[in-house]
Amino acid sequence: MRRDSLAWGAAALLVVAGGSFLAFPASRHTSCATGFVAGAGRCLARDGCPPPLTSKAGECVALGRIAVPKTRLSVGPSDWESEGRVRARVVEAGPFFIDAFEATASLVRGAGTQDGLRAASGLSRPEALAFCVSQGGRLPTEEEWIIASAGSDGRRYPWGDTGAVCRRAAYGLARGPCFFGGDGPDTVGAHTDGDSPSGIHDMSGNVAEWVAPDSRHERTGIAKGGSWRTELAAELRTWARLELDPDAHDDRVGVRCAYDAQ
Repeated sequence: MRRDSLAWGAAALLVVAGGSFLAFPASRHTSCATGFVAGAGRCLARDGCPPPLTSKAGECVALGRIAVPKTRLSVGPSDWESEGRVRARVVEAGPFFIDAFEATASLVRGAGTQDGLRAASGLSRPEALAFCVSQGGRLPTEEEWIIASAGSDGRRYPWGDTGAVCRRAAYGLARGPCFFGGDGPDTVGAHTDGDSPSGIHDMSGNVAEWVAPDSRHERTGIAKGGSWRTELAAELRTWARLELDPDAHDDRVGVRCAYDAQ
């Protein structure tokens, strides 16, 4: 047997995802979009400022908002993985706008932040709300977040109903299946194969995103979308949620802001 075959066997991780056994290489990150290069569980801009990032005043930035129309859809009942995890219900929201990208570290922490194009993480819900207010926005409601991610046809993932693979989402970067030893979220917009049809990036994986509290969850914080630490594909589904203390500074959690339609 060849040495590289032995290396694959030593590095592979066997996981259950959607009822199937899948083997993934644990030794390298191979899921970056064109214009990004893989390194140590990260996707780094290779030459200048590759799309979907843009250059502004000589700096590479992640900007843009996506219009979401008024939408009504059913959540849960057609998805066997949701059984026992989510209440089957009808979700309705819109119109509104939502950021095309998760807030970056430089945008939240200030210019000159190291790894500034990484998604910001470790924000409490009050800090996330304060950031969005500073941008003229607010936290999305859970219903708005679901519709932005699932679209008008109620997809299980932002990109469709199947295929939670490493090129589509920055997940499983700490203990597999996409990498071992990752130390934080990835560069925003570096997994364009996982974009929603309307062009929203990283709705699954990278950082889970705070949503606004409602009357049922005033004391429980809700974040959506899974994160770079997520290991199970089901936790990337549009209906999945992470429940945690609203005041927690959890390195899995960041923010994406919503804006009222004018």
